[in-house]
Formats: sequence, structure tokens, C-alpha cells
Amino acid sequence: MEQDLQTPTLLSRLVRRFLLALYAWKGWTFAGSAPPSRKCVILGAPHTSNWDFIFFLGAVTRLGIRPSFMGKLSLFRPPLTRFMYDMGGIPVDRRAKDQNYVEQVAKAFAEADELALVIAPEGTRGPITAWRSGFYHIALRAGVPIVPAWVDNARMTGGIGPEIMPSGDYAADLKKIARFYHQHMPDHPKLAVLYREAGILEGASDA
Repeated sequence: MEQDLQTPTLLSRLVRRFLLALYAWKGWTFAGSAPPSRKCVILGAPHTSNWDFIFFLGAVTRLGIRPSFMGKLSLFRPPLTRFMYDMGGIPVDRRAKDQNYVEQVAKAFAEADELALVIAPEGTRGPITAWRSGFYHIALRAGVPIVPAWVDNARMTGGIGPEIMPSGDYAADLKKIARFYHQHMPDHPKLAVLYREAGILEGASDA
């Protein structure tokens, strides 16, 4: 069964080709290069549209990266098992009492030769009050770098930044991430939450 999961089904290949065709049809432009690390957590922000998934799938595939994502365990049951794995899914059982989802994903990193996990740190397309820190704890526990990536659906452009290795100081590392996003999208209303949280907005503490 493990070998079968390494060979995508016809349905999976067709769906992926369709999504990549949508990416090409939309005409996005992209800046940046593939991260040097074979394992990393890629941040996708700001998350404002269902098109964000198409953009990041197309962008990272263009860089030669096979993106992965977290999904609840119930989605990996028949008849969706093969399809979810083929699309890069990593099953997470949030009901497990012996280990939390951070440990589960860290284990997936340890067992993989290559793994580029795409996470939307906002957690929703709607309004937020803070970024969720799960992405950071996963990267820290797995010992892999964080790679910030951005998308601007209004201008049909996006890009990927340099690796940021988590130091264990969440506030300091979040400030590095925020500064990257501020360089590219300083006035985006949803990213303002990140800028305030990291203390880089005008008038905010930069200590």
C-alpha cells in the first residue's frame, strides 16, 4: 500500500493538471526562488480568497516543490485516501490524546526525505485578531526553516522569501517574518494584524 500511495492515480493527476492550468490561465506573476532546504514550512499569507490555494500550488510547483498540507484524519478515509495523499495531504488527528498535532506533523517531517508544508497562519479568510502560532511550533519542533510567501490577488502577483530558522524566541522571529511581508504589502489591511502583533507599525513598539 505504501508503494501505491507513491504513484498518483489518474484522478489525482487530472485534478492537479486542472489546478495548474487555472494558475496559468489567471496569469499570476511570481518572484523568488526555491528554498535551499528540502524540508520547510511555507507560510501563505494573506489568506483572503479560495484562489490563494491555486496560486501557491502553481507557484511552488513552478519552483520544483511538491507542496503538502495538513488535513483532518477523517478526510483520509476511503474513498478519499489515495486522493488526499496524492495531493500532498498529511493526516492530523486532533482528537489524539497521546500526541498533539504539532508532534504528529513533526513526526511526518522526521520520516520524510522532502517535505514543504504550506500553512495559512491566519487560519481563515475572515477577520482575525492575531496569527495562529501553530506554524512556528511545528517548524521549531521539526527543526526546519520557515519560508514566508505572499500573494496579492488584486495585482495578480506574489513571491517567496528567504528561510527563517526558528530560534525559540517567537516574538523576535515573528518580527523578522513581519518585516518581510511589510516590504511587499505594507498597506494590506489583513496583514496589519501581523504588523501590530510584531510591533513594526508606525507608533508601535519596536523593542
